[in-house]
Amino acid sequence: MDDLVDKRGRRCSDEAMQARREEILEAATELFAEQGFSETLTQALADRLQIGKGTIYRHFPSKCELFLAAADRVMQKLNLVVDASLEGVVDPLDRPGRAMAAYLRFFAENPHFAEMLIQERAHFRDRKRPTYFEHRERTVVRWRELYRAMIEAGRFRNMPVEQIVDVVSSALYGTMFINYFVGANKSPETQAKDIIDIVFNGVLSDRERQARSGHAARSHSNHMA
Repeated sequence: MDDLVDKRGRRCSDEAMQARREEILEAATELFAEQGFSETLTQALADRLQIGKGTIYRHFPSKCELFLAAADRVMQKLNLVVDASLEGVVDPLDRPGRAMAAYLRFFAENPHFAEMLIQERAHFRDRKRPTYFEHRERTVVRWRELYRAMIEAGRFRNMPVEQIVDVVSSALYGTMFINYFVGANKSPETQAKDIIDIVFNGVLSDRERQARSGHAARSHSNHMA
């Protein structure tokens, strides 16, 4: 009985610690976005939370560790949102568009998250790989697999999978930051649809693609001759 009570007590204590950590990270993210990394004081965060600075330091020994944990939390939350957007999607070809729309909406609804990524690049240039790209390397695996499967099924033309991944990722990453700096004039769903349309369908007409394909074939034939 005592063992059961002890386990319950530890569980409640762990849950309370996790809840406090989440509370600190949420408030820290907002404060860093508002004031910037350099100008944000731990005391100001403690005052906002109405706790002592010692409580913050028990969870995060330094402001740098607090900031990087907050940036990592941004990406964890993004991954959860993207994962949720893919539930129930049957056609693999629909998955990229769903994920893109969820990604863009996530940052549109939480601009302070985009600000965190910008500040990390400004203040932690010595990091070999920023938090955003650390997470990208872990999550991009499924997109490589999806694009490879689309090529094998004949739904994508045969081309390097990394080329597809890099172009799609760059288009999405750039759109997110353009939205942050100048504002979005379209919904996340429409922007995602535009990216899919241009990247997957292209802009050339069928006639023009056929003409260019024929020109390339003739050029290759002349070169071999």
